[in-house]
Amino acid sequence: MRDSKNPDTRRARAALKKRRAIMDAALTLFSQFGLHGTSLDRVAESADISKTNLLYYFPSKELLYIAVLEDLLDIWLAPLKAFNADQHARQAIEHYIYLKLTVSRDHPHASKLFCLEMLQGAPLLNQTLTTSLKQLVEEKSAIIRGWIAAGQLAPVEPMHLVFTLWATTQHYADFGVQIAAVSGSTLEDPRFFQQTLENLKKIILDGVCR
Repeated sequence: MRDSKNPDTRRARAALKKRRAIMDAALTLFSQFGLHGTSLDRVAESADISKTNLLYYFPSKELLYIAVLEDLLDIWLAPLKAFNADQHARQAIEHYIYLKLTVSRDHPHASKLFCLEMLQGAPLLNQTLTTSLKQLVEEKSAIIRGWIAAGQLAPVEPMHLVFTLWATTQHYADFGVQIAAVSGSTLEDPRFFQQTLENLKKIILDGVCR
């Protein structure tokens, strides 16, 4: 019997689709109005479901907020996780900048919500930051130190290189309104995206690569 005809499979897919719709609606609203400025009624309306149905998947607004944050953190950290010791430093960092700019272009609400959470002191994400995120940065810093030892990078502190990469790429999402006001363009414009990519690569790589 094909999966598409299996009632359990159809229900599971429908549940996943509904959960995704709730989280997408919540992300958009949380990134604009924050946790306290967003109501579950408004999320339910945006997701086109009843509040009762929403509460079946997420029993509280705080649990929904944490689920959205953890989901976006996976998206945000995926490019850093791709760092590999077998790569050459220049190619790895070039690819990282491209991936991070792509995330800023395709998931601006995710970046803005993460920024908002940081500005508020990360009350609901602090444990993740001090455990899994810290561990990931330490693991990738070891790779960066290997590139430095191999003469591929200037002797910089890896942690600050990671911070710089985060700051430059995410700026185009977190301060998208400012970028558009000053430049007249956004990353959604292919020419501006490519211009941004080439300039960030030049600025960063010329500074650290040998």
